[in-house]
This record gives sequence, structure tokens and C-alpha cells, in this order.
Amino acid sequence: MRNALGLMLGSLIAAIMISAVWYWTAAPRTELAAATSIGSVPAQRVAAASNAATAADDIEITAAIPEKPAAPAQPAACATPDALGVSRVVEIETAGGPGFGFQHFKQLDFLTEREVVLTFDDGPWPVNTPAVLKALADECTKAVFFPIGKHASYHPEILRQVAAAGHTVGAHTWSHANLNGKKMTEQLAKDEIERGYSAIKLALGAAPSPFFRFPELQHGPAAMAYLASRNIAMFSCDLDSFDFRAKNPEQVVNTVMTKLDKQGKGIILMHDFQKHTAEALPILLQRLKAGGYKIVQMKSKAPLQTVSYYDDALFKGMKLPVASPRSVGSVVQTVSK
Repeated sequence: MRNALGLMLGSLIAAIMISAVWYWTAAPRTELAAATSIGSVPAQRVAAASNAATAADDIEITAAIPEKPAAPAQPAACATPDALGVSRVVEIETAGGPGFGFQHFKQLDFLTEREVVLTFDDGPWPVNTPAVLKALADECTKAVFFPIGKHASYHPEILRQVAAAGHTVGAHTWSHANLNGKKMTEQLAKDEIERGYSAIKLALGAAPSPFFRFPELQHGPAAMAYLASRNIAMFSCDLDSFDFRAKNPEQVVNTVMTKLDKQGKGIILMHDFQKHTAEALPILLQRLKAGGYKIVQMKSKAPLQTVSYYDDALFKGMKLPVASPRSVGSVVQTVSK
């Protein structure tokens, strides 16, 4: 009897041991150790899609790896057949303050026959600047813009559209002051220049190009020396559209083409502030294309380093926008009558 009980007890112990070994070595586990990666925090468990999911579906995720890297953004193709486009892009080294435009500077003759540079002053301005941008975009071509700092502070969103379209952005002082005027001191001229650049930087969220055009093309010697010390290129023009005097868009086109056909090339001065210029530009670009003219875009080798004093002063002194982006109806409503 004792031998029989001993034999049964031994068999039971052996069965328990065999089961334990099988459990730890062969049985599927329902709890998996959390996956980790170097420098990462322990991953959180992803909830099962359904109660019927098996243990193999209960997966720990530590990172999402794309199947292949995203392709870099490509420039949009020109949608206009036989567009005017840009024939070449030139990069300007602005050290020492070089001058461009034969109306005042005679040394740097870099344009070949039938090459032109389009430039626009006095923006950004509602309606007119966007219309100029559309005309340029329709012909897939580029220009240099010389905005007024005060206008940039009024309409920063428009100036950002100029930069986003790939145009070059310089500066045209803070308030369009004549830097060669009788009452203009060296300090006031410096303030106009630097405050204008800082306002444009604040509007763009990035530094503009070290390109500058004097208001009224009044090149004061002291201001020129200061710009040279700041390594800012100075722009005059080869031909002035005098669009601010024009009575209609046709007069703008005729003035530019008459001068251009005579000179054969040049830097053209226009104003995106002017309504007639905005209306004339689509026709003018067609005339340039028909005449075999090519557009050259000017870019700076490096952006301007603005002066922190003016950046800080302008930022701290900014007032509420003069023009509200909201419609009248969203601000003022009649509740009784």
C-alpha cells in the first residue's frame, strides 16, 4: 500500500515538473516586454483593434519610419506657354556699396543688349501691389522691389507675398524722405535708412537684401558714404517710367518702350504704389516679349545685417495696425433701428 502511494505521489510530482518546464519554454506569452530604443522613453501600448486580436497583433510602437523620404518641394512650373520668364539671375556682391543705373552710376555695365531689370518702388500697397504680382506671375518673371518702411508696417502681409513669389526685396527709407534735402542731417538720414530696413525685416520675418534706392533719386554724398560703409548696393535707374505723372496705363507703356527701344537695355524704374502702373504691367510685359527683350533678376549674395538698436526700437514702438484685416460687417453690426 505504501509502495503504491509512493508511486502515485512520485508520478504526480513528475507531471507537475514537466508542465512547468513546458509552460516556461513552449507556451505562447500574452505579455511581451516593451520595446525600447536608444534615448527614447518606454513606448505606450497600442490598443487592440478588437477583442478577437491575437497576442501576435499586440505590438509595441516606438517610432514611425516613412517608407521613403519625402521629395523636396519643386518650383511650380510656368503655366503660361512662351512666358517672358527670367533669362538669367545675377548675384551681387555688395561690399563697399556698388552703384547700379546709368542715370547716376556709370561703372557697372553688366546688362547685354535687350536685357532689362524690372524694379518697383513705394510699396507695398493694397490692390496695386497684388495686381503687379499677378502680372509678373502670369509671365513667370521676377523683379526687384524697394518698399517704404512705413508702408511695410501698414501692410506686412502684402510684402510677404512679394518675397514668397521669389522677388528681391530691398528698401526705400522709412518715410520716403529726401535724403539730400536742406534740413536732412546725417543722423536723420541714417535713421531713415536703418528704420526702413528694420521695418521691412519685421514685416517679412527675415532680413531683406542690402539693396537701396534713394527717394526721388536724390543721392546725398553723406548718405552714400554711410550706405557704402554698411555694404549696401545703391540703385538709380537707366530709364524712369515717370508713371506717377501718367494719366493712363497706355502712357506708362509708351514712355517705357520709347526709352527702351532707344537705349536697347536697362534698369526700369516703376512704382507698384501707382494704379496706372498695375494696370499697364500686363501690356508692358507683352510688349517686352514681342520686342525680344529678356528679363534679368538681381539677387544679393547675402542678406543685410540690420542694426539691433533700430530693430528693438521699432518692435517696442509698434502701434496697433492702421488698417484692420477684418471687414466692416464683422466689426460693426446694427442691432436696432
